[in-house]
Amino acid sequence: MGNTLVHSQLQDVKGFLSKTSTTIQDFLNESTVSQWSLESEEDSNYIKLVFSHLRKLAVYSEEGLDACAVILQSEPFQKAAAEKTLYRIYHQCIEEFFAPKNDAWYENSRSAYTGRNSIKFYRSVPESIVQLIKGLEGDFQRIREELEYYETDYRTKMMQSK
Repeated sequence: MGNTLVHSQLQDVKGFLSKTSTTIQDFLNESTVSQWSLESEEDSNYIKLVFSHLRKLAVYSEEGLDACAVILQSEPFQKAAAEKTLYRIYHQCIEEFFAPKNDAWYENSRSAYTGRNSIKFYRSVPESIVQLIKGLEGDFQRIREELEYYETDYRTKMMQSK
């Protein structure tokens, strides 16, 4: 891929991460588990799990945003570093959103084909959390489609260099 295309993708991802980080941080700063009247200890523990994952996504987004900013400021443009960063962002942010390691939620891949939101929760969650995830999902899906190339390309390059 040419430098211009990689540079453009890095700028696009930087904008996406900035928006994502701000949206999640704003939500977390305004929300607490105790503000919802949850029916059981299990519901409370599940919401804590969801919040934990949202905090993790916020941190990953901020780290990716910082990495993008550093690479975009460097002269000359470091294409290899940019590709490695996009690969890492794909795994740390995009894949973590759709398939969290802590099983806070899951992706129903069939929903994606019907144009509906594909993120499903294992338990009932407050509507504000549902709306947050729905609001984020479209951009995550768009960036996932753009960065899927790096998943296969970067692994291929790493295997060939061994």
